[in-house]
Amino acid sequence: MDRYCISERTACSLVGLSRAAYRYMPLPRDDEEPLRAEVIRMAGTYGRYGYRFIASMMRSAGWGQATTAKVARIWRQEGLKIPQKQPPRGRLWLNDGSCMRLRATHPNHVWSYDFVFIRDAYGRKIRMLTMIDEFSRKCLTIHCARRIGSIQVIEQLANAMITHGIPEHIRSDNGPEFIAKELRKWLSGIGVKTAYITPGSPWENGFCESFNGTFRDNLLDGEIFYSLQEAKVVVGEWVKHYNHERPHSSLGYRPPAPQVQIPKIIQTQPILLQ
Repeated sequence: MDRYCISERTACSLVGLSRAAYRYMPLPRDDEEPLRAEVIRMAGTYGRYGYRFIASMMRSAGWGQATTAKVARIWRQEGLKIPQKQPPRGRLWLNDGSCMRLRATHPNHVWSYDFVFIRDAYGRKIRMLTMIDEFSRKCLTIHCARRIGSIQVIEQLANAMITHGIPEHIRSDNGPEFIAKELRKWLSGIGVKTAYITPGSPWENGFCESFNGTFRDNLLDGEIFYSLQEAKVVVGEWVKHYNHERPHSSLGYRPPAPQVQIPKIIQTQPILLQ
């Protein structure tokens, strides 16, 4: 129109554009800015989560308009992305064990556990015993210590079984702590069958390996621990977040153990009959 000095009707006809579309002016919605701000805030808080996880967590928090498509659009417009690497930061306060052949079909059917090793800010080693329920994907416990032997493994298993019940099978690799005579004798005495994977085949313990990878990616790779106690507190809070808030893709973007709101029971005074 500016170059050839033609009318709007003629220009729209030449390019195949309706005049209504040419004149359309998008009107921003009132709830767009708060939604955008919340997406940016959550992306900054949970830097290792994608837009699907963010959308699911926002809907759980009461943002009914936070559809996956809308969050994905805001995600692209704001240029948000998951960084390939993240710098660690310090806090301000101080038998046949194949996953496919023995696949969990109900809670407490198959548990699995493994070790994760990290070093604190002073180069000292911290060992972490991770334990999950393969069916529900729930993290049963993560025990942090400088040294963990077979006796400590038995203690953590006993604590988990008191809270969650006794499993039918427990899967692990062939580490010395997991094949110790004391541990095998104790498991046999309470009726738990062991499922050791083939040596050198970590994929046979795929559920626990996947959890350990998530644990490292979402927390350990981005943290600097200055003490063992700090590691216990931070890891404990992350376990609560993982079980009750963090959506899991294999569970339809629901957390493994969502918190249930229990209604308060109104107590009334008993009626005395004369």
